[in-house]
Amino acid sequence: MPLVDPLSDIADPEVKQLVDFFNETLGFCPNSVLTMQRRPNIARAFIELNKAVMENHGQLNSEFKRLIAFISSNTAGCRYCQAHTIRAAERYGASPKRLENIWDFQNQDCFSDAEKAALQFAQEASMAPVNVAKNTEKQLHQFWSDDDIVEIMGVIALFGYLNRWNDVMATSLEDDAKKSGKDLLQNISWNPGKHN
Repeated sequence: MPLVDPLSDIADPEVKQLVDFFNETLGFCPNSVLTMQRRPNIARAFIELNKAVMENHGQLNSEFKRLIAFISSNTAGCRYCQAHTIRAAERYGASPKRLENIWDFQNQDCFSDAEKAALQFAQEASMAPVNVAKNTEKQLHQFWSDDDIVEIMGVIALFGYLNRWNDVMATSLEDDAKKSGKDLLQNISWNPGKHN
C-alpha cells in the first residue's frame, strides 16, 4: 500500500502539458508523478529535470540511457523503477537480447566495450555507499567524452532520486509497467513487491 495515494487526475495545466513526455516514454503518466502532483512545483521541476537529463546530445541515445537507468535502479533495488526503465528501454528499441541480458552486461557480446564501461560506472555509482573504482573511471574516460559522462551521471542521479522516492513511497505500479516487469525481467526473478 502506498505511503501517499497518487491523485487520479492532474489539475495543474502546466504539469498536464509536460506529462506528454511520459506518454511517449512509457505510454502512461507514472503514479510517482501523480503523487508529486500534490505539490505541482515538485512535479513541474521533476518533469523538467527528467526531460533535460534524457535529451541526447552526444554519443548516448534514448535506448541506452534507459538501460543505464535500469542498472542504476537494479543496483538500488527499486522494483518500481526496474519495471519502468526496462519498459522504456524496450519502447526505445532495445533488442530482446539486450533486454534479457542487461543484468549480466559484463558477460554479454550484445554490449560494446564503451557500453560496458558506462554500465559498470552506473552500477558502482548507484551503490550505497558509492564505490566507483579508479579503473572504472579510467575505462569510462577511455570511451566517453566529459560531456557524455555528464549525461551518464545525470541519468544515474535522476534515478537515485526516483529510486528513493518510489521505494519509500511504495508507489503502486501501473498495469502496463507491471506486465513489462514480469515479461522482461524473468532472468532476475523480478516481482512487484510492495509496489503491487
